[in-house]
Amino acid sequence: MPGRARPQAVLFACGLNSVRSPMAAALFRHMFGRVCYAGSAGVRRGELDPFAVAVMEEIGLDIAKHRPMTFDELEDWEGLNFDLIVTLAPEAHHKALELTRRVAAEVEYWPTPDPAIQEGNREQRLDAYRAVRDLLLRRIKERFGAAPLGNE
Repeated sequence: MPGRARPQAVLFACGLNSVRSPMAAALFRHMFGRVCYAGSAGVRRGELDPFAVAVMEEIGLDIAKHRPMTFDELEDWEGLNFDLIVTLAPEAHHKALELTRRVAAEVEYWPTPDPAIQEGNREQRLDAYRAVRDLLLRRIKERFGAAPLGNE
């Protein structure tokens, strides 16, 4: 997969745009933000999850200002000019496939567990979010290759 051309704009999508997709977009921006655009959206709008903010802060990325938005809000606000839509949840995948009827974008499905359903104490819950963060980081590296150096 790393042999494929890197898209110019990637949309990460999940159910609520409150955990997985903002984490993935922040990771992608951190690695490729100078050469690629990344956005995120959800089928429905949720509230930004404080556990997602906490585990991203652990690796030096601040997503605290992220404001969850839906596909429709994103389309109204900035358009859906993405080469690739990476879906992280089944409902987002179905929505993205619907969009390809009128938007010229590839769609890839990366099934990703929802850490928000993890029960237990704070540390157990944070571990679930860390696992998803690390999974997303690994998938981004596998799919898009190493981060560019300098002015690439």
